[in-house]
Amino acid sequence: MRIDLPATFGRMNVLAPLLEFAARYPHITPHITYTDRFVDVIEDGMDLVVRIGGDDAWPAAVGYRHLGNEQLIFCAAPAFIARHGAPQRAADLPAYDAILYGRADGSTQPWRIQEGAAPLARQHINGRMVFGQAESQVAAVVAGLGLAQLPTWLVDQQIRDGSLVNILPQLTTQGLPLHILWQRSREHTPKVQALRAHFEATLCINPQACMAVAAGGVPAV
Repeated sequence: MRIDLPATFGRMNVLAPLLEFAARYPHITPHITYTDRFVDVIEDGMDLVVRIGGDDAWPAAVGYRHLGNEQLIFCAAPAFIARHGAPQRAADLPAYDAILYGRADGSTQPWRIQEGAAPLARQHINGRMVFGQAESQVAAVVAGLGLAQLPTWLVDQQIRDGSLVNILPQLTTQGLPLHILWQRSREHTPKVQALRAHFEATLCINPQACMAVAAGGVPAV
């Protein structure tokens, strides 16, 4: 069974559920790859793909399920805040050293800024450091080298243990969607149906919303 996962999210959030699935179905042999490129589910012969981001519409031959959107927050280390102070509003952000995520084509991921009822704005800025790997970006922010806008699924542990601080909670913004994708020609096979159901029940991209659901509350949107 061929499965492709996003590199960082796959390791941090999909691997444990996938290992549970493998233990439950020992007769299935998963072949798992990790990549951040948008694989072609059909051309690459995938049974199931997990993806963050992507188009709003998928090809007719591809089945999909939306599993929520990530939440983005602005983070900095306590030591960085002690040296430079914390920004109070979005207009203050360009004055601070930024740690950015860099794409393979050389561009950087813009910040998504939304204040109150204002429309979402994508802000391109110059960064002090640019990383093409999300965990390295987090490490630089934890080291106090700058601030960054990061998804909560990536920094939930650091926020909880205090090594990072949510510096502008009023600017918490909805980020990219999480989807699982599969070939429609294979969607009725038992292995695909089983893994789809397992991922729909276990994958989470918004820790706060998932905790609310687990506690019997209403998920955040």
